[in-house]
Amino acid sequence: MPFVSVTGKVYLAGAGPGDPGLITLRAAECLAEADLVLYDGLVNPLLLRRTRGICERTARTRRDGTTIVSQQEINERLIAEARAGKVVVRLKGGDPYIFGRGSEEAAALQAAGIPFEVIPGVTAATGAGEYAGFSFTHREISSAVAFVTGHEDPTRDASRLDFEALARFPGTLVFYMGLNRLTEICRHLIAAGMPETTPAAVVCHASLATQQVVEGTLATIPHAASKRQLKPPSLIVVGECVKQRAQLSWYEQLPLFGVSIGVTRPDEQADDVSSQIVRLGGEPVIMPMIEVGPVAESEVPAIQETFERLHEFQWLVFTSVNGVSEFFRHLQASGRDARALHAAAIAAIGTSTALKLKSFGIQADFVPAEFRAEALGTALAERAQGQNVLWVRASRGRDVLPGLLQDAGVHLEQLVVYENRDVAAFSSDVVARLKSGTLQWVGLSSPSIARQFAQLLKMAKISPAELTTKIAAISSVTARAADDCGLTVECIARNSTWQGILDAIVSSRRLQSHHS
Repeated sequence: MPFVSVTGKVYLAGAGPGDPGLITLRAAECLAEADLVLYDGLVNPLLLRRTRGICERTARTRRDGTTIVSQQEINERLIAEARAGKVVVRLKGGDPYIFGRGSEEAAALQAAGIPFEVIPGVTAATGAGEYAGFSFTHREISSAVAFVTGHEDPTRDASRLDFEALARFPGTLVFYMGLNRLTEICRHLIAAGMPETTPAAVVCHASLATQQVVEGTLATIPHAASKRQLKPPSLIVVGECVKQRAQLSWYEQLPLFGVSIGVTRPDEQADDVSSQIVRLGGEPVIMPMIEVGPVAESEVPAIQETFERLHEFQWLVFTSVNGVSEFFRHLQASGRDARALHAAAIAAIGTSTALKLKSFGIQADFVPAEFRAEALGTALAERAQGQNVLWVRASRGRDVLPGLLQDAGVHLEQLVVYENRDVAAFSSDVVARLKSGTLQWVGLSSPSIARQFAQLLKMAKISPAELTTKIAAISSVTARAADDCGLTVECIARNSTWQGILDAIVSSRRLQSHHS
């Protein structure tokens, strides 16, 4: 039988201006299906966590202008990978066609007979305007908006821009990629007849925690931008809409705007916390201290044997989200489901664990007011005297429960369903940020994570005394573990969850701002 080639497909997708929440649902679906993601330098790396495919950066230029990957190479790669049967996502910052070269890639794919789909994205101008507080087409200000390139094809002999027409344009002008030509653009507009008092602004890193906005007029904005040492990516906005910023700026008012926070949870559990930080205006820095993995195969028979005796336990105790997930994975592998738990009451250490149980159709019978092992153990010691209790747990952790329960006459059995392992090192980026002080906060969510953070600081040759990164602890127990390691804890969560950590950081910043 002759070999039949199977052609894949290419998706030319817009990633939005920066905030990972601004990607479209369709683009997110395609990332989930991708075998390969070729992304450009303006794509937020957090979006790459949406795919299991191989991810490769395809920057076309260095800062000095020298070429890394030519457009022709990118076109050829898209065609070759699709011909190999792969689903390829070409992920581009903003929108793939608005001052991007997505249409060139589409033409190359069309000529090669490769199936493709274009997925529009939130273009940078829209993101920059609305996150900075500008309405480009407010009906009392402007009836039109023009998107203009500030960086034309360098091989072109003459500019295609008609500055006299732009100076007469009855609306808002938005220049893409024009920061390095800001003085020249303003000079051309003034020379063409636009009043030098026309409001203007530069927006850099739009919709990110590093967003900067500088306001002025055509006459003053070049000096103002230079004084702030702004860096691309950026957009230049010219028009009366700039005056709206005083009333409509909202993004920079978010409680964690501009704040970078290290998320020390296991990598696979970092996304929900990262999303919370982004929604509060901050920058999540994923830096797992521990890894979560399955137990060794040799331990599985013991788990299955315990499942044979579930009817013997009056209480099942879950002290982590991971414990819930792995317990039910093993339960389902044994051919059982939630009905096997009918004889037992269920205790959960906190709301996150209780919510995870609920996702499996189990309502926790007891959640202590304080999300700590001491509170859980004390309450169970009263409720479960003389009864059989099964504690579902990790391979290691705090052993508070055994002492509290056994001293009260509770018959406790422990079931290890997953392993906690220390990570070997910080990433080079995290080390650099800790040393430079550009990572402002780190959240520590357990005593073991606190100890591992201290250990990794030692390995990175960063002493606690020189560490400028502030530390937030999830509980007083975790704070004591950090203190034992020589670390200074700035604040402690009132509610022992990651949301509690973020709330504590917000409160600490407000208190510091008030005192200053």
